Amino acid sequence: MTDTIPNLTLTRNCPFDPPDGGAELRERGPVARVRLFDCRTAWLVTGHAEARVLLADPRVSSDRGNPGYPMPVPTPTHARVTNMDATLVANDPPRHTGLRRIAIPSFTVRKIAALRPKIERIVTEQLDAMIAAGAPADLLASFALPVPSMVICELLGVPYEDHEFFEEQSRRRLEADGEAIQKLVRYLHDLVQKKIDKPGDGLLDDLIAEQLTEGKLDHDELTSLALAMLIAGHDTTAHMISLGTMLLLSKPDQLAKVRADEAAIPGAVEELLRYLTIATLLPRTATEDIELGGHTIKAGDGVLVASSIVNREQSDELDVDNPMRQHLAFGFGIHQCLGQNLARAELEIAFKHLFHRIPTLRLAVPVDEVPRQPAAALSGVTALPVTW
Repeated sequence: MTDTIPNLTLTRNCPFDPPDGGAELRERGPVARVRLFDCRTAWLVTGHAEARVLLADPRVSSDRGNPGYPMPVPTPTHARVTNMDATLVANDPPRHTGLRRIAIPSFTVRKIAALRPKIERIVTEQLDAMIAAGAPADLLASFALPVPSMVICELLGVPYEDHEFFEEQSRRRLEADGEAIQKLVRYLHDLVQKKIDKPGDGLLDDLIAEQLTEGKLDHDELTSLALAMLIAGHDTTAHMISLGTMLLLSKPDQLAKVRADEAAIPGAVEELLRYLTIATLLPRTATEDIELGGHTIKAGDGVLVASSIVNREQSDELDVDNPMRQHLAFGFGIHQCLGQNLARAELEIAFKHLFHRIPTLRLAVPVDEVPRQPAAALSGVTALPVTW
C-alpha cells in the first residue's frame, strides 16, 4: 500500500510565502495528516475557521513535555534544557493563567501608548547612526535587530550600558548559538538580584515589588518570565521589520501607498503581519478526542496549526489598502501573543520613520540573493543589504 501522507517541509522557495507545498497541503482539506522529520505523524490544520476553533479549545495542550507534542524541527539540546524560554508559551492552565495574569498589565494598549515616545527615540537614533555610517548597509544588523532589542530592554529596565550585550546575544540566538540563551539566563538572574538590592525603573522592578516580595514568584520563575518576554518581544519583531521592508521594496505600488499616507501605516502593518506570518506553525497536543474538519483527532495526537497557510486562505495577494484583521499572526485563544500591542507599535513606528527618512531606500542585491535563514519555525533573513 502506497503511503499517501505527505512530508512536512519548512523550506521556503520564496521568503514571503508559506513553506513549499503549502498550496498542495491546503488542497488536502482543512485538517489532514502530515509526516514529521522524525517519521511520526501529526495533524496539520490549514483551514482558518478550523484553526480558530482548535486554538480556542481547552482540550489542546501547549506543554512540550507531552509525548505526542509535534516538534516541527529537530530541537537543539540547549533549547530543551529548561522551561526558561517557554514560561508562557509552553505551559497550560492553571499555571499559564496565573503567569499571564501577572504579565498582561504591562502590555495593555494604554501602557504601550505611554511607551511610544521612547520607541520613537530608539528608532530615530538607530536610523541616525545607520545614515551617518553611509550606504550600503545591512538593515538587519543596523536597524531591525537593535530596535526591538533596545525597546524590550527599556521595558524590562535593563541598564543602558548593557544594551550592546543584549543586542549581541540576540543576534547570536537568531544564528542558533546555544550559548547565547545560557548567557542571557545568567545575566537576567543576576540582574534580578541587583534590582532586589537596588530597585530601579522598569517591568522587572515592578514584578519584584509586586510578585517576588509577596512570594507569588520565586527568583528563578521571575528570571524565566523575563527571558520569555525578551524572546517573544524580539525575534518575530526583528524578522518582521526586515522581511516587511524587503517585501515593500519589492512591491513599489504597495510601498507608494504606505509612503503617501501616514494614517495608512497601521493597516499596512496588519496586512504585512497576515501576509508574511513569521511564525510558521503553532504546535499543540490533543488531551481528549476532538472532532475537527471531518476527522477525529485522538487524545495524545500532535496537531500543528499552519498559521502561514491559514492566513493566505482569504487572499494570496498583498493589499495594504484592505488589511484582513482576523489573521493568526499572533496566534489565537489563551496563548495569543501577549506582546502584540508592543509589536504593532514598534512596526508602525519603524516603517514610518524608515521610509520617510530614506525615501530612496532600495535593496542592494536582488531579492533571491538576500541570505535567508535555513528552514525553521520562524521565517527570516540573516542579512538585508540595502542602499540609498
